[in-house]
Parts: sequence; C-alpha cells; structure tokens
Amino acid sequence: MNPTLRGFLIIALIAVVIVALSLENTLTALFLLARIAMLLAIAFFVYLVWRERRADIATWSDRARFTFYGAALLIVADLLAWQFVHLNKSLDAFAFIVVLLLCGFAMWRVWREQTTYS
Repeated sequence: MNPTLRGFLIIALIAVVIVALSLENTLTALFLLARIAMLLAIAFFVYLVWRERRADIATWSDRARFTFYGAALLIVADLLAWQFVHLNKSLDAFAFIVVLLLCGFAMWRVWREQTTYS
C-alpha cells in the first residue's frame, strides 16, 4: 500500500473515532495542553541558549542589554497574545508578524554590534 494513502487512512480512522465517540471536548483539551507544552518547550530551549551566553551578554553596554532583553520580552508577550487571546483578524495577524520581525531584527542588530571580532 502507498505510504501516503496509508497515512491518510490512519488520519481518517482517527477522525471517525473522534466523531463517533463525541470526543471533541477531549480533543480540544488535549490541543490546549499541547499548545502549553509547546510554549514551555520553546521557553526551555531559549533559557538554555541564554544560560550558555549570559556571561557574554553581561559584558554588553546597558543600552544593548536593555534593547536585547526588551525585544525578547516583547516577543514573548506577542506569542502569548497570539496563542491565548485568539487574534483572528488579518490586521491582527499582520501586526503579530510585524512585531516578531522588528523584535528579531532589533535583537540581531544588537547581537551583531556587540559580537564584532575585528
């Protein structure tokens, strides 16, 4: 049997079981738990990266540290708003993407400015 067809059949079987047993509420709860677990996994990864580089960041100027950590906190707030406030309008999605891009750019610029090796 084709692996793609087999995968679609498995997905269809799972969907039929969920509908037949009326497990929509359980699926919603599991999805919410998976979203929280994903956010925690991302936070743990970022913490590990920060812990490895915090001595380098401590040597940066106050302005650079404030900008770097401020952008990081704004990214966290943006992700939490996207996950839990349910911003569904296209303008909200555009604002979410713009905030992520601008904060990422600010962090990249500060990092690049502070880690020049010349």
